Amino acid sequence: MKSSFDRIAKAPANQLSKWEDAQVLMHGFENAWARLEVDLNAQLFFQHQTLVLTASDLILQAPGPEGEKCLARWPLRAGLRLLHGDHAGAGSLELFDDQGRLAQWRFTLAHNADALRLQSQFEQAMAAFNAPGQAPTTGSTQPIASPESDPSSAEDEEEADRPASTLSLLRLWRFAKPYQGPLFLGFLLTLAATGASMVPPYLTMPLMDDVLVPFQNGKNIEPGIVPWYMAGLLAAALLAWGLGWAKNYVLGQVSERIGADLRTSAYEHLLKLSLEYFGGRRTGDLLNRVGSETDNLCLFLSVHLLEFATDVLMIMMTAVILFSIDATLALVTLVPLPLIIWLIHVVRDKLRTGFEKVGRVWSELTNVLADTIPGIRVVKAFAQEQREAERFREANRQNLLVNDRINFVWALFSPTVTLLTEVGLLVIWAFGIFLVSHHQVTLGVLTAFLAYIGRFYTRLDSMSRIVAHVQRAAAGAKRIFEILDHVSSVPEAARPRAMPQVKGRIDIEGIDFRYGNRTVVRDLSLHIAPGEMIGLVGQSGSGKTTLVNLLCRFYDVSEGCIRIDGVDIRDLRLSDYRRHIGLVLQEPFLFFGTIADNIAYGLPQASREAIVAAARAAHAHEFIMRLPQGYDSLVGERGQGLSGGERQRISIARALLIDPRILILDEATSSVDSETEQEIQRALDNLVRGRTTIAIAHRLSTLQQADRLVVLERGRLVEQGTHADLMQRQGAYYRLYDAQAQQNEAERLAMAALTAQGPQ
Repeated sequence: MKSSFDRIAKAPANQLSKWEDAQVLMHGFENAWARLEVDLNAQLFFQHQTLVLTASDLILQAPGPEGEKCLARWPLRAGLRLLHGDHAGAGSLELFDDQGRLAQWRFTLAHNADALRLQSQFEQAMAAFNAPGQAPTTGSTQPIASPESDPSSAEDEEEADRPASTLSLLRLWRFAKPYQGPLFLGFLLTLAATGASMVPPYLTMPLMDDVLVPFQNGKNIEPGIVPWYMAGLLAAALLAWGLGWAKNYVLGQVSERIGADLRTSAYEHLLKLSLEYFGGRRTGDLLNRVGSETDNLCLFLSVHLLEFATDVLMIMMTAVILFSIDATLALVTLVPLPLIIWLIHVVRDKLRTGFEKVGRVWSELTNVLADTIPGIRVVKAFAQEQREAERFREANRQNLLVNDRINFVWALFSPTVTLLTEVGLLVIWAFGIFLVSHHQVTLGVLTAFLAYIGRFYTRLDSMSRIVAHVQRAAAGAKRIFEILDHVSSVPEAARPRAMPQVKGRIDIEGIDFRYGNRTVVRDLSLHIAPGEMIGLVGQSGSGKTTLVNLLCRFYDVSEGCIRIDGVDIRDLRLSDYRRHIGLVLQEPFLFFGTIADNIAYGLPQASREAIVAAARAAHAHEFIMRLPQGYDSLVGERGQGLSGGERQRISIARALLIDPRILILDEATSSVDSETEQEIQRALDNLVRGRTTIAIAHRLSTLQQADRLVVLERGRLVEQGTHADLMQRQGAYYRLYDAQAQQNEAERLAMAALTAQGPQ
């Protein structure tokens, strides 16, 4: 067996024979150190596979007709690396050797803790493999001890790994607490309406025993008593209707307000989170959580929970009345109840898991729409309509598959409960007829009993159906509270300092910053005087935009600090601090609305005169006045309908209007033609005057008017000085400038050659 296993160990990671499967799995599962459910395929659709780490192998398995089947196997050896990643709501593990990537596995973040444990075990195994003269003992049954981890990260992993629970619905109480008064009124109305609906069956007993049965036996009855019974039945029905309408209205109003508060809280909390949070999430998923999931919860609170409360009260009241009429008959009614409760317990977990998957696949559908509709121009430009339609069709197919599984469980469960209730009624009929035939109960008692028991089982059947709604709501609540529970990595100061006036002095003192495990900025120090213009220069990936993000406090530094006028920016209220910063991006973002609204976005109370003055300073007034409605012209989503230069000048006007003391220009002229660049440059000249300015530009020639140029390489500050000084040093800046000059000259010669050739 050992030689056979050695033969397999030297084989490539591909499909194995059935006998080899058995040998590998027998060997591997006796010594499994860590397991990970790989529940996403390369297209991020659900699948059922498991990655197992043993003392000597990584094994990928999947369910097969004869049990678990081994799909592939990677023997552990020196030089292997296992990298963990987390992006857009999905995790990944990638296996590398010196030649490149060997395999990649994807999973939902519910299994992130398992993935981190598997990676930790793998790294310690590799440490033993890579140590000279050492290798882990094959066949050891003891897993390698996990290293100590940060307690906060462990809590995050535990939270991500925790399945949805119906207890999460109890957390909605903090949103319901402000409406305690209407909720109590709704409860009283529910109690009264349920009580009123219990009256008609009770009146059937005297109506049957004192009127119908004596009349059928030829006895005379008092004719005036019948209208009173009829009036009682009608009054009970009208009272139940009126109270039912009132309780539905009151509780419906409350549930809508709870849903609205939940939706608002989720959105407001999203706005407070840092850019780091949004970098790992897809827009469609967040839209689905804030929109669809809160709608589902509102429907649950306004309809299903109300029905459930009514069912519980009805069952309790019915049980009390039944036992007061005849205890023996009442006990017989409970025969199917234990089996129904057991079915509910079995089905509950399956439905909860299913509805969690429904939420994820529905988010994938929304993600396709959120990707495609804003990017429709790119889709059409590259003729990818069919491809996007296939993406949507595949996501829709996955949605159908998940829903079909839930529907299969529910389709079997619901009729089973109905069958049990019908059997219960049949038992009552049989036992009741026996008691009537032995003169132990009257016909009126049996009739009333059957009326009550019919309502009892109807409500019991309705209660069983609430299981699906509860589990759907629990899954939705979990996804919403995942947002509300997330703590921003850029927190507000506990005791924020007031800083009404800002001069604009910036002191960057020994800062480091990391994206995950990758250090982007290293021990960077820089001091900028008030009103000074700094040009940030460096190759792509040198850390220029990261430094700008840190200055805006979109992220917080890992080490060191950034001070404004001597105050650490982490001690300032975020909104107060950012109010002093004007940001002009390479790709300006305009909102759907009028041009005036977009210019005044940072200062909504600005007068029309101030808006026009800002537009004039940004050299935007002329083209705005050429539009049909001038400043009241509607701008399409993301500024569609305007050219790139026009959008950029509106963005500059938006920055001018708030009159910031610190100005950040991130490639503000890189995506426009030369003529438009000159227009924008004139606008920027008005914008930078008297302000502390930090500018990033692809074309180094546009930064020559800067007071100082700062050159970054791999996150470090390597040079600083004026253009002339840096050119004289012939260092990093000189090399960048020379390379760009050669490129510009080559482009000029190529254009001249094309012009000389003339039209073909």
